[in-house]
Amino acid sequence: MTETSSAAIRVGDEYAAQLAEFSGEWAELHRQQAVLDARKARLLARSAAYADAFADSVVPAVFPPAERQALSRRSTCAALAMATRTPEQTVQRATNDAERLVNDAPSVLASLETGRISARHAQTIIDQLSDVPVAGRAAFLAEVLPIAEESTNANLRRRARVLRERLHPESITARAVRSEADRRVEFEPAADGMAWVHLFATAPIAQGIAERIEAAAAESRQAGDTRTCAQLQADALAALALTGVTPDDVRSSPVLPHPIEVQEHITPTVQITVPALSMAGVSDAPATLDGYGPIDPKTAARIAVNAPSFTRILVQPETGAVLSVGRHQYRVPADLQRAVRLRDGTCRAPGCGRRARACDLDHSVAWEDGGTTDVANLACLCRHHHRMKHLPGWNLDHQPGGVLEWTTPDGKQYRTEPDPAPF
Repeated sequence: MTETSSAAIRVGDEYAAQLAEFSGEWAELHRQQAVLDARKARLLARSAAYADAFADSVVPAVFPPAERQALSRRSTCAALAMATRTPEQTVQRATNDAERLVNDAPSVLASLETGRISARHAQTIIDQLSDVPVAGRAAFLAEVLPIAEESTNANLRRRARVLRERLHPESITARAVRSEADRRVEFEPAADGMAWVHLFATAPIAQGIAERIEAAAAESRQAGDTRTCAQLQADALAALALTGVTPDDVRSSPVLPHPIEVQEHITPTVQITVPALSMAGVSDAPATLDGYGPIDPKTAARIAVNAPSFTRILVQPETGAVLSVGRHQYRVPADLQRAVRLRDGTCRAPGCGRRARACDLDHSVAWEDGGTTDVANLACLCRHHHRMKHLPGWNLDHQPGGVLEWTTPDGKQYRTEPDPAPF
């Protein structure tokens, strides 16, 4: 054996030994994470049980029994969410999942606690289990758990769906009718002036939409359009949704409109906060689109022209102070409402992201207790947090500058401040 080959063997052995250390530690970290995820599930399930048990004592009797339980649960989830800076709905969903895992799938929880599966595997199983009647759950779990312990989560999802269909005693037709009631559209802001629009619909409709925009994109490509297929499909869907382009329109004019042309058809009620110097054309500071965030000044200007119902709010460029929101009125004036909603941006409960324009304007100190109707005593609270604020153990203190000090039933305190000017 030559010296070179001996050196290569030594390097190979060292690499193999180091790789074994990496992979071993990586697997151990995943096992520990699974154990912690199981502990979190048990804690959330316990917290829900305590919320139910104490609902009648912590929620005023003025509420019906079923509503008292719901409010007690939401109060508990809110306290947990604030303690971890987690969205409240995330904690609510995690609590629901934890109850299903602990109560309906103890074998899956045991596998998670020993690190044989991950939290993602467990989530896939309970997602599929949720619509399986009680009579079929034992058989489903007995077959799906060994698959989870030996395969990736992606493979588990595929096989679990097939297994669920095979074992489900109810027809797919009946389940499809029930699931169709959940159809919806969701808006998700992204970075750099972009956003996602998610459509949850029946599979035939979703597939039909996909095929239609693919066909429109292909027609445009054949006509010489240089946009990528992905861009053309996105532009086709935008054109269909905003301008009502039909298949006949596509055939008569195969080149799809550009996004800027489509944008000219946007006529919603929107609220845009614009730095005064940007409106004058001497600054490139971003505008702010209500419900989204920063957008470029040119897009803001186009929307301002084409959306006659929009509200433009000018702000001082150095301080962000409001220059104009309309004329002042004496009793709960609209301009005061706009000023408070502009200041808050969202519900002012810690972690809540509901848009201010969809929230109640709450008197931090109640009117009947001597509270005033002004910016120093008004804050945006969604209906849920508005009601929760009045439950025993909750307290809200409105500090100068729009700062809110929250106290939860477990005695912890949290502070929320108005968003700073975005430019």
